[in-house]
Amino acid sequence: MPELPEVETTRLCLIPLEGRSIVSVDVQRDRMLRRQPRPSDFGDRLAGRRLERWDRHGKFLLAHLDGDITWVTHLGMSGRVSHVPRDEARVAHSNVVVGFDDETEFRLVDPRTFGFVAAYLPQELEELVTGHLGPDALNGLPRSPGLVALLGGRTAPIKALLLDQTVLAGVGNIYADEALHRARVSPLRPGGELNRDEVKALRAGIRRSLEAGLKWGGTSLDDLAYLLPDGRAGEFAGRLRVYGREDEPCPRCGGTIRRDVVRQRSSFWCPKCQS
Repeated sequence: MPELPEVETTRLCLIPLEGRSIVSVDVQRDRMLRRQPRPSDFGDRLAGRRLERWDRHGKFLLAHLDGDITWVTHLGMSGRVSHVPRDEARVAHSNVVVGFDDETEFRLVDPRTFGFVAAYLPQELEELVTGHLGPDALNGLPRSPGLVALLGGRTAPIKALLLDQTVLAGVGNIYADEALHRARVSPLRPGGELNRDEVKALRAGIRRSLEAGLKWGGTSLDDLAYLLPDGRAGEFAGRLRVYGREDEPCPRCGGTIRRDVVRQRSSFWCPKCQS
């Protein structure tokens, strides 16, 4: 579930670790290293290194370490990061624990193990992660002409295109529905059929939805799979316009919010004001 606002909120909460050195690495589930070509490299490459800077591309959390190593974390469907004192008891499914010289730990809690971690050299990072991603949907969102070019000739539904991380990195199911509602665009429309005004409105809808999610610390749903690193819940769920609100009135026009399945993903939208 965690999408760009949740990962960016996590990144901002972890900035106090910049400049700190890694003193321990503990991986409890081998599956978390499935994206590391040689699993033993993860611990070996992190040990003793200083964390210089946190970064993010789409849904990928990137920690730049000294020695030109990038520690990559992806939260998958149910992962969250906890940043706590080392002596605090570990919760269940703390699958990756990285200790720092300030007596705190980064813990990746992931019950379903769809997330992963890896430590890459620059060429590996490009080949295995960033080279397959489109521009970041917040920091690198193309101007309207560029977005028109990205969508031009595409026959897939616009909802599916927004979820395609090779087109635009960071948007997931929640924020795609919210952006399309703001733009008054149906999720069922072929992406290549949107005119310039609609693409301009969609661009604004993407940015405003992501910024709103970020402002409120992301979206924590009822399962509380996503929490901020300090344990607080994100507060954007109560401000969602359409996502998860099937059969409720549209906050803009009063029409009834509908749920359709687009490419095997639930899509919530208002047929009355989204065309």
